[in-house]
Amino acid sequence: MLIVRELGIEIGARRILEPVSFTVGNGEKVGLVGRNGAGKSTLLSVLLLYTPEHLRVSGQVQHQGRVAHLPQEPVPGGLGVEPIGLSHVLSARGIDKLDADMQAARHALAADPTEETIERFTALEEAFREAGGYEAESEVARLADGLGLEQELLLEDLDSLSGGQRRRIDLMRVLYEQPETMVLDEPTNHLDKAAKRWLFDELDRFRGTVLVISHDLPLLDKSIDRVLALRDGQLREYKGNYTKFLEQEETRRLSEEKMSMHQGEQIDRMKDLANSMRGQTAARARLAKVLDRKVEKLVENRVEVTKQEKKVVFRLPVPPRSGDVPMTVEHVGVRYGELEVLKDVNFITRRGDRILIVGRNGAGKSSLLRCLAGTQRAFDGSVRFGANVTVGYFAQEHEQLDFTKTVLDHLENATVQTEVQRRALLGAFGLKGSAAHQMPGTLSGGERAKLALSILAASDANLLLLDEPTNNLDPASVQALGEMMGQWQGTIVAVSHERDFVEAMKPTHAVLLPEEYFDLWRDDYMDMIERR
Repeated sequence: MLIVRELGIEIGARRILEPVSFTVGNGEKVGLVGRNGAGKSTLLSVLLLYTPEHLRVSGQVQHQGRVAHLPQEPVPGGLGVEPIGLSHVLSARGIDKLDADMQAARHALAADPTEETIERFTALEEAFREAGGYEAESEVARLADGLGLEQELLLEDLDSLSGGQRRRIDLMRVLYEQPETMVLDEPTNHLDKAAKRWLFDELDRFRGTVLVISHDLPLLDKSIDRVLALRDGQLREYKGNYTKFLEQEETRRLSEEKMSMHQGEQIDRMKDLANSMRGQTAARARLAKVLDRKVEKLVENRVEVTKQEKKVVFRLPVPPRSGDVPMTVEHVGVRYGELEVLKDVNFITRRGDRILIVGRNGAGKSSLLRCLAGTQRAFDGSVRFGANVTVGYFAQEHEQLDFTKTVLDHLENATVQTEVQRRALLGAFGLKGSAAHQMPGTLSGGERAKLALSILAASDANLLLLDEPTNNLDPASVQALGEMMGQWQGTIVAVSHERDFVEAMKPTHAVLLPEEYFDLWRDDYMDMIERR
């Protein structure tokens, strides 16, 4: 349960949240919605009692019961005693630490069976049992199976896993904790349809409180019963799921328009009447002044109509013309220690191709894209670029961003030269005003994605390598990104599981993994893009 009293948030000169009070009660399933940059992630950090130095916060936030948080980005190395998935999951209840302490106590007991070592082992064993340590293996196995994660991956180093595999393990940890309140930030990122359905069922069965940020509309429709909508610093509450929220918001906007129009007509009539009286008798002149004051009050209290959100439009510049064959990939292999991820990948791009890399999580999609971008060295094979090719790379975890530079400074070596031009470019991707002077670490995941897109737009890139570019973007931005890529005249190689984006991008070819097969795009491949 969360209790919020007169909570206000500011960042620099920008008001993120006007003071507001609300409660997320026991058993409620609440969706926090809003466009990228509205301040959802900032609000979430404050609700979790984490207040970064760059924020000014007023009011109070109170928790009742344990709160578990699924962050938008994974913690490097995890939170367990060991940097593996199983330890990370078990750390939610402290079982990994209890197990390690119990093993040490067992060895101490075997070496010197004193009353003290016996008592220590007995106490640890009892704590381990009460925490559910002896049932942990079966519970973790159930969660892994439900989310479609191979159980042997739980014993792998966390930092060696793909984004989708790591997302599943982070979800397992939150679900395994069994808290009173779950706070979930984009829980369906990287999940396939089967895993999403399983997660929806888990959330339905969960008897505690859920607060979720998600741009996954089916999740919001199926799993929530209340919406908190953040827009222009105002937080409004709506009962029902996301579809009902949209209906109620439109009904309220139409009601505001009607009321404002009626007030406008009343103001005009009173103004006309007052003006008609001014040149007449002294009594009528006094009455005109009374009417003037009434008009002022009506204008002051006139209903403000909520504006419809503008359609999001992104644009990339017309790229310089590359050679006919921008990139040739021959016999590329990727290996991590003894694990061979890719053996022999071959394909050739032609100018204007839109190639989608398709495959389940862990098949090597991101590894291949990193090899193409030159940020990772292939174990075998080669990647050659043709004449007049400039590569732009959008990394899944935004590794191309420099967290020591401001947003504006990321464009200092770009083709746009003046600060006015750079600010205009950032604004075109939704990073406006004071956001230009923020550090990437203070941005939400969606805003970082937009910064990465701004960097691509400010370059002369004519070959784009895109790794899950729609992650953390709101639905309007996903649509805008797909439309932009569908109209762009350069060459694209992309990894994406967002069906709407892929359809808008209009793929010409596919690289199928793990089959390592290059083919012309076929409509039946569309059914594979959501299988992760």
